[in-house]
Amino acid sequence: MTAIVTQQLAKHYPEVRALDGVSIALEEHRIHGLLGRNGAGKTTLMQLLTGQVFATSGSMQVLGASPVENAEVLAQTCFIQESQKYPDTFRAIDVLRIAAGAYPHWDQAFADQLVDEFRLPVKRMIKKLSRGQLSAIGIVIGLASRAPITFFDEPYLGLDAVARRMFYDRLLADFSEHPRTVVLSTHHIDEVANLLEHVVILDQGRVLLDADTDELHDAAIAVSGRAADVDAFLTGREVLDRTVLGTLATATFATRPGDERAARDAGLDVTPVSLQALFVHLTTASAAAAAATASVSATDVANH
Repeated sequence: MTAIVTQQLAKHYPEVRALDGVSIALEEHRIHGLLGRNGAGKTTLMQLLTGQVFATSGSMQVLGASPVENAEVLAQTCFIQESQKYPDTFRAIDVLRIAAGAYPHWDQAFADQLVDEFRLPVKRMIKKLSRGQLSAIGIVIGLASRAPITFFDEPYLGLDAVARRMFYDRLLADFSEHPRTVVLSTHHIDEVANLLEHVVILDQGRVLLDADTDELHDAAIAVSGRAADVDAFLTGREVLDRTVLGTLATATFATRPGDERAARDAGLDVTPVSLQALFVHLTTASAAAAAATASVSATDVANH
């Protein structure tokens, strides 16, 4: 079953197109990665899907219905936002008690376990908590809510590497026992790569890539060797990145069937490309193309 569907979804503001024609379909009971540079439109998309802002155009369905002013759908979703704000007069325990009453699938025993593991001082006032402790509140709510659709938007600001790893481990373990649809937006791509089953990359409000992670393992490879040999091999191929050091060169390119074997036959060293490296290559190439288009457009305006 498809949990989330959008068709040509757009959100425009006076000076920016935050989303511009986004069409995606996210299957239920999977962990989806929503990736993109700052300002790519990730948070806007999640806000639209949770009914917090209204679309300019296009359509969307969450659990088979529009989320806009739909209490039944919204009760089945949990959105943990980056830099979530809570009333200063609240204590952490007050926030968790409200969450317990808001989510039908809330697991209090699991919440208590997470509070202990993240060493969250639940009786301390919100205004006295560190950035990492505030993030821990969101993580506890996001996991213990067991909402059929859970959005995590950069959920671990201020958490150290150990705490982030604990979050990943708890998410994966609980997801295995209690499957639901998880959408995870993050800049720590290499840290979560093994969790993700499907990836959507947004860039400048548009979908740059939409694929299962199994497909991405073979989407690109890196080759290295003598610069002349590398350049000869790259002829006719889509090059994502190329660097030269003396007489040696390394290049990343989009693969076609048989490319890996052909590269080895050409005497080149072949290495896989990580999800984060692929993300960097794709978004950098997209930015360069956009800049080139803008430059051409500006020249055309000047000439007329």
